[in-house]
Amino acid sequence: MTIFQAIILGIVQGLGEFLPISSSAHLIIVPWMFNFPDPGLAFDVALHAGTLIAVILFFAKDWISIFASAFRMKGFQDTRYPKNILWLLVAATIPGAAFGAALESKAETVFRSPLLIAATLAIMGLILYVLDTKGGKHKNIKGTSLKDSLLIGLAQAFAIIPGVSRSGSTISAGLALGFDRKSAARFSFLLSAPIIFGATILKVKYFFSPEFGMNEIAGIAAAGISGLIAIAWLLKFLEKASYKAFFWYRLILAATIVAVFFIK
Repeated sequence: MTIFQAIILGIVQGLGEFLPISSSAHLIIVPWMFNFPDPGLAFDVALHAGTLIAVILFFAKDWISIFASAFRMKGFQDTRYPKNILWLLVAATIPGAAFGAALESKAETVFRSPLLIAATLAIMGLILYVLDTKGGKHKNIKGTSLKDSLLIGLAQAFAIIPGVSRSGSTISAGLALGFDRKSAARFSFLLSAPIIFGATILKVKYFFSPEFGMNEIAGIAAAGISGLIAIAWLLKFLEKASYKAFFWYRLILAATIVAVFFIK
């Protein structure tokens, strides 16, 4: 794999992780369409590390207040969040971690079919669009309950299937529970940190393997920078727009995948 290909995949990971378009689907489809070589496990870990850096850096002040509230440290609390937000995020992480551990082997084999990815891209895009158009979304992140967290966490569990999208499934669940667009996105972004951290730690040994080199460093940088851009852009975009654009993007991509599959 070349440095250029590593940067392309890093950008794909950074954008796909935080925009509701499925990073895992894109990381399968882009190499499949353009005949990229298998980048290896060290590169996969590098991409996750890049997006982890992005969500930690972007929400650095938020994380300080979140941990301060959890451990009752005075002077750091952020009134935008419930005092137990850290424990709500922990609770929401459990379903995704459990499903990920149980279905990891299928994610690397059965779930990589281009036609399955096309179907999940289209179906989940439609679900996001329908939930986004429903009224009654007035709840902000401060109103998050344990029930909300567990249901959003359960939705995150389905992101093990490429094309579902971790951010897409959690944002959809947030919208279904009555959260406004920005609050659904913000909770989704914060929730990404523990699941990405866990995935990175489980495979951290690959950072010290002979495979780790300039491609991995380029991947981390590209994923981190594009991830920061994706978070900032989406939160700003949602001040004036809906998720409809992502539905159309997913639908067009799904149709393209099906066309390329039959041409090949």
